[in-house]
Amino acid sequence: MCGIVGLFLKKEELRPQLGDMLTEMLITMTDRGPDSAGIAIYGDETKGVIKITIQSDTPDEAFPGLDGSLSAAINKPVGIKVISTHAVLTVPADTETAAIAFLEENGLRIMGSGQSMEIYKEVGLPEDVAARFDLRGMGGSHGIGHTRMATESAVTTMGAHPFSTADDQCLVHNGSLSNHNQMRRTLARKGVFTRSENDTEVGAAYISSRVAEGATLGEALEGTLEDLDGFFTFVAGTKDGFGVVRDPIACKPAVMAETDDYVAFASEYRAFADLPGIDGARVWEPEPATVYFWER
Repeated sequence: MCGIVGLFLKKEELRPQLGDMLTEMLITMTDRGPDSAGIAIYGDETKGVIKITIQSDTPDEAFPGLDGSLSAAINKPVGIKVISTHAVLTVPADTETAAIAFLEENGLRIMGSGQSMEIYKEVGLPEDVAARFDLRGMGGSHGIGHTRMATESAVTTMGAHPFSTADDQCLVHNGSLSNHNQMRRTLARKGVFTRSENDTEVGAAYISSRVAEGATLGEALEGTLEDLDGFFTFVAGTKDGFGVVRDPIACKPAVMAETDDYVAFASEYRAFADLPGIDGARVWEPEPATVYFWER
């Protein structure tokens, strides 16, 4: 079943409130997906620097000294911020590929990377996941989140959403893809590989591969309507905003709200209940097979 939330802030002064607002929305969707939860936050960025979010089941063993060993491996300075089972490493942009290879060789799981994006996801109730990462205290311009009810793969950290297969791009999904294994093989022939068995990661990889080939995000989302079979609501995040598309019969529920301050997405209207100014918002159901996108 799963629950999706998304929030794009139009005003800079609201950035410190992003995490708190998204957390409330995420927790409200708990009964749509109590197995695991995750969130992608688009926050501050530093020119020439990439943030790599990693995860370990044994952070007390994996994270101490990691910045030093990674720095020695890439011969460049490395920063580290540890939050529970996750850590955000900051590396010079020209060392990103080498840094990720080193981290994977040392058994660390890559959640995502980019100039502004950080991804936090774990097994457990959304309220517990939000608390362990202090999501309420995070600020930024926009973010997307997901509560999962596992159907097609195991309840694991790597099976939780969001999924990221390119810098500052990620995807959350409500529904199921019937041709994901076929598409996985198609992508592999192009040199695009996924890390999990989850069909949503295939959707993320499809979108990022289309963008890498020169398509805009909107064109890539339109391509999902032709090339991905099944029923789905996709919400994709990028450094500049987020986009929404539903399958041609709009099988899964979705609702949007817009005010002068923000654009919000949720699987159900009740996720909007505590948003400021929601009483005066324009509220609508996204049309089937139609791409919606907002950017800063």
